[in-house]
Amino acid sequence: MFCRECWAITGGNPFEVVELAMKGRDRELKPHQDSIPELRDLASAVKGSGLIDRLEQLGPSIVRLAWAAAVLGTAVPTGIVGSVAALGDAQVADAITQLRSARILTVLTGLRRKEVVEFFHPLVATAVYRSIPPGVRVAMHGMAAQALVDDGQGAAAAARHLLEMHPDGDPWVVQQLRQAARDSFSAGAPDAARRYLARALREPPDTEDRAEVLFELGSANLLHDPATTINQLRAALEEPKAEQSLREAITYRLAQALAHTGQLAEAAGLLQEEAKQATSSRTRLRMQAEQFKWNSVRVDEENSPARSRLLAQFAKRITGRGLAERHILGLRAWDAAMRGEPATTALDFAEQALDGGMSWTDQDFGFEVPAVIAVTLMYCDQPGRAEDLFNTGIVEFEAKGWRGAHLSFVYTLLGYVRYRRGRLAEAEDFVRNGLQIADRVGQGIPAQWYAIGTLIETLLARGNTEEAQRVADAYKLGEGFPNAVVYPDPQAVWGKLLLAQGRTDEALRHLAAAGKRLDLRGTRNPSWSPWQLDLALAQFSRAPEQARATAAEAVARANAFGTSSAIGHALRVSAAVTDPAQAAVLLQEAVGHLEQSPAACELAHALVDHGTALHILGDPHRAAQQLYRGMETAAACGADGLARRARSQLVSAGLRPRRLHTFEQDTLTVTESAAAEHAALGLDNAAIAAKMHSNPQAVSELLSAVFTKLGTDRLGLRRALGI
Repeated sequence: MFCRECWAITGGNPFEVVELAMKGRDRELKPHQDSIPELRDLASAVKGSGLIDRLEQLGPSIVRLAWAAAVLGTAVPTGIVGSVAALGDAQVADAITQLRSARILTVLTGLRRKEVVEFFHPLVATAVYRSIPPGVRVAMHGMAAQALVDDGQGAAAAARHLLEMHPDGDPWVVQQLRQAARDSFSAGAPDAARRYLARALREPPDTEDRAEVLFELGSANLLHDPATTINQLRAALEEPKAEQSLREAITYRLAQALAHTGQLAEAAGLLQEEAKQATSSRTRLRMQAEQFKWNSVRVDEENSPARSRLLAQFAKRITGRGLAERHILGLRAWDAAMRGEPATTALDFAEQALDGGMSWTDQDFGFEVPAVIAVTLMYCDQPGRAEDLFNTGIVEFEAKGWRGAHLSFVYTLLGYVRYRRGRLAEAEDFVRNGLQIADRVGQGIPAQWYAIGTLIETLLARGNTEEAQRVADAYKLGEGFPNAVVYPDPQAVWGKLLLAQGRTDEALRHLAAAGKRLDLRGTRNPSWSPWQLDLALAQFSRAPEQARATAAEAVARANAFGTSSAIGHALRVSAAVTDPAQAAVLLQEAVGHLEQSPAACELAHALVDHGTALHILGDPHRAAQQLYRGMETAAACGADGLARRARSQLVSAGLRPRRLHTFEQDTLTVTESAAAEHAALGLDNAAIAAKMHSNPQAVSELLSAVFTKLGTDRLGLRRALGI
């Protein structure tokens, strides 16, 4: 009964239970039912005001030391606590002795063997802190900040105390908060940096420092709230005492914020106006590089081909000496890829841009150019290198705590690479993560459009048309398109979705409109936007000759770009709009190109189409071979709709489809089969196990031997194993 009462009157709080027990021991209270009334009286001295009354009875200097300890927090050296309490060494020692006896404070040995003050329990610290009169508490926070800086602990340690002070126009406070923000940003804590800078602005700073503080605060907000950034940076530009170098930095950052909220014309116009005032040739070059960047993604750009020609001239004259020049070279690589110049040209400029390094988190230059270089590598059939670059970006963003639109772009584009490689389940996961981040940042921003289009493309590739339509409905895709160049192109994606639903007339209208718009910009690469291929498929039921002409033009453009994936895709679609005999020839050629490319899902399409064409031509043996390969490759990619189509074709041809295997089943089957055939292969079981867990080349050699002996389908399992 006594124990139950202890629990009831303390609410089970461990600290209060211990305090109550200690009080009972001091009073020599018997743990018996008869002692319960006295126990309840003792409880009032433990809970809330009882503790504070007990503290105040120890004297004003001791109370002041407890207050200082509560303000400073945990594990603070006794010297700093005494300084904030304004007590001498002897007074500090006496106060600590009495507070230890009262079970309020204790002293431990901290870092560098210094004695540090701790409260017996966090609840005691909270109660003491709340008991400090508000005016005194604010003053003690100011003293704590000064003491920590004087002790060499830095601005970051002092910053939490500065946040508690009332604004008073103190330049020292502004200086410390700005330094704390820089330290926090470098340490990957941008949220803390924003709090410190917002507080510095309220101090307020001196007139000559106000533009810098606004610039720093706007830069910190860019990651999560670009709309707020715009207001802060515009205010910074309006400050009369901003130096020219600062104005230039503000301009770059403001243009970036405008672009990331879809205001691309304003971003380009701002840079053009500021470039006129630049006195340095290097500054003008940098401004022009930024103009190239934002004009290249403007839908309403008046003369995109002229901008491309000017960019090409710039790229010829520079060598990549600095970041500004390397960014121009990177933009040139991307522009070459978009316009369908030979892939070798785009790759050459991409290599020049990467030579010397390029950071994803350089606030002065942004992350956009490293991103488009990675995308260029992807379009040029080098997805592995593209993924390496995107992974580097993710690591840099995570290390610095950048989890805004920047991270959304990189997750989405990494998903886009996986989509083009045929790793559709992984692609969907990455893109959904990117879309989730973009949704938090704001509605209708470019990052969101990138994710929506890529997600719909991925879902269509997986055969999930209904889910693709749900995504389109949720974001009102069919009701309007962004004023930024987005890839995949949203209107072309919408047309492709309409085509998948059998809404052919609507699909024709949107695909033709997208194509006209992109052609006017000079964007002619079917690898970048295969609108022409989808348009040919839509035209086929209405105007077959026109469809063949459209497909032929797409094949010509793909050949001009010269990558295996682009050529193979174009040939496959060209085959779909011609007669079966010619189709079989084109599809065989498409398969040959795609087998040399990383486009696994597109290869699966070509194999299934080839098998279907061969079946129509009366070649069941080769038809079955291609359909089996296509079905297993599609299943490995996660293209469930295509795998079902291949299976249906096999059934209609009177063939019995093999059971599809998962990755784990395939690996187990190969291992078991290899063990069963070890004599013929010249391998014992231990050697097989070693090879299966060694490098990819060894695995490849083992599988080749097994495939040769057992007749297992090579391509499907190789792709399932990722080799």
